[in-house]
Amino acid sequence: MNDSTMTAGGSNRGVDPVTTSVIQGALENIATEMGHKLMRMSYSSIIRESEDFGAGLVDPNGQGLAESAQSTPLQSGPIPGYVQGMLRQMAERGDEIRPGDVIMHNDAYAGASHGPDVAFIVPAFHADRLVGFAVTTAHHLDIGALTPGSCGIVDAIDAYAEGLQFKSIKVYEAGRKVEPVWYLLRGNIRASDLVVGDMEAQIAASRIGAERFVALHERYGSETVEAAGEAAKEHAERLMRSAIAAMPDGSWQATTFIDGYLDSDDPAKKHLPLVVTITVDGDEMTVDLAGTADQVSDRPINMPLVGTVDIAVWLTVRSVLLDTAVHGHIPVNAGLVRPIRLVVPRGCLCNPIYPAPTIARFCPGNQLADTVMKALAQAVPEQVSAGIGNLKVIAFSGLRGETHWVHMEIFEGSYGGRYGMDGMDAVDTLYANTRNNPIEDIESHLPLRVRRYELREDVCGAGRWRGGLGSIREFEYLGDGGGSVEGEGHRFRPWGFRGGEDGQQSALVLARADGSRTALPSKVPHTVVAAGDRFVCEGPAAGGYGDPLERDPARVLDDVLDGLISAQTAERDYGVVIAGVAVDDEATTEARAARQES
Repeated sequence: MNDSTMTAGGSNRGVDPVTTSVIQGALENIATEMGHKLMRMSYSSIIRESEDFGAGLVDPNGQGLAESAQSTPLQSGPIPGYVQGMLRQMAERGDEIRPGDVIMHNDAYAGASHGPDVAFIVPAFHADRLVGFAVTTAHHLDIGALTPGSCGIVDAIDAYAEGLQFKSIKVYEAGRKVEPVWYLLRGNIRASDLVVGDMEAQIAASRIGAERFVALHERYGSETVEAAGEAAKEHAERLMRSAIAAMPDGSWQATTFIDGYLDSDDPAKKHLPLVVTITVDGDEMTVDLAGTADQVSDRPINMPLVGTVDIAVWLTVRSVLLDTAVHGHIPVNAGLVRPIRLVVPRGCLCNPIYPAPTIARFCPGNQLADTVMKALAQAVPEQVSAGIGNLKVIAFSGLRGETHWVHMEIFEGSYGGRYGMDGMDAVDTLYANTRNNPIEDIESHLPLRVRRYELREDVCGAGRWRGGLGSIREFEYLGDGGGSVEGEGHRFRPWGFRGGEDGQQSALVLARADGSRTALPSKVPHTVVAAGDRFVCEGPAAGGYGDPLERDPARVLDDVLDGLISAQTAERDYGVVIAGVAVDDEATTEARAARQES
């Protein structure tokens, strides 16, 4: 059993609130600047367009100070864990951190979210003293795994099959480039120009962050900056404790199931439960994952406890209890997580034992976040969304002569209905928060053509506030190549809430140039494709919130006129009768009365 508690501590040492606010703002601006610099310098669309990266500042002990506001929570959130894992490994080796060092780290069992998300860590020294670290993380399109790409490696049997492992490796030492490491990278990574270019962009952005951080110390003095950092953490902690204290005391449990490997004959590899029990006692919360399925030791859907599971929990709790639409700006630092205690059985999907593979942890982790939401819904029902439609990732790849091309596309999910609002259509959900790739960018750089990109009409979780719609996207290969798929949500429907209907599963078809079509499961190992073959992806529709018969008929009419649902669906799901371009009020009253009686 893993039982990690984060306790309150520290003192503001007399720093005034104004100075604290100014310094906290400066820290956040530094992290945001790092993120923008990384986007501008990166080579790949996964960073430049999708913003699948993180940037942040941490103190010398690896406690978070600030993170980039525009990046994905699953990249910025784990940064403290990356640094803490790096510090532990370097201490075990007796390795010293010096000015001018740059450390590369992607160990999923030492803080990293998973292997393709590589961190570049730059220490910041002021007056010959280590004052913190500037860090960028980013998803890299190939990391030397058994097949091209860094997603869809769904058949890896252990951590060694997932690609190169960087366990706190210095790529610059005291300012000097460690050339053999770079030779190794270029010699073992497909599309190495692209990947190494992105890595160099990360280093430059991290160095900028370290320079700005040191300049902040020079301007205000280390004692003031450090005191302000502690004061900001204590402020964040007070905000979270106050939000938890506003909840009723008690325990609430939720269970959802993930697909796992739907085409497997092994029952231990599919229909796997994720169980979350949340207990509130005063201003503290315990999140217990007992009852979650055991790890799958030879398939990579296991989730690192630090870097994935903790972020899924903390992000969801923070988003629900401290919604910025209600509370305004919330400082994101180590103080937010101090009142939250995680209890996770060792050896389960959410706390695997090395060398269990973890590279495909993205979609299961998103489902875990959704399960946390489902548990919280019982305590704060007007602050949650109904069940989300999960995401899917396809790694497209091929060869141009002797050179690999690799592209990673994140296919959107959707949000469930919320109290007073419909769910959001065709967006990346929960801890992902990435953006879509513009069609123009894809087609101008890659031998791919986007045949369709549209909303998936007439499919959504009905409710007083309906669930969000998924999208339909169709990609055609213009030359021979391959593809692999990492996804979820083909078997189990997103949950409806408070009388809302469940949403709809996603689907994936491989349409061959010869006219044949094959329905695929949510996880597909590397598959050879030919020019003219197409992946057709139907995104999931999220769950509805509230009784569909209570939906405003005018909103149902708007959905019909917008082409989102049909008039037949309006009558079937909502009891709303549409006559031409208007609601038939009398027929609607009769239809709803008949539905309620039945």
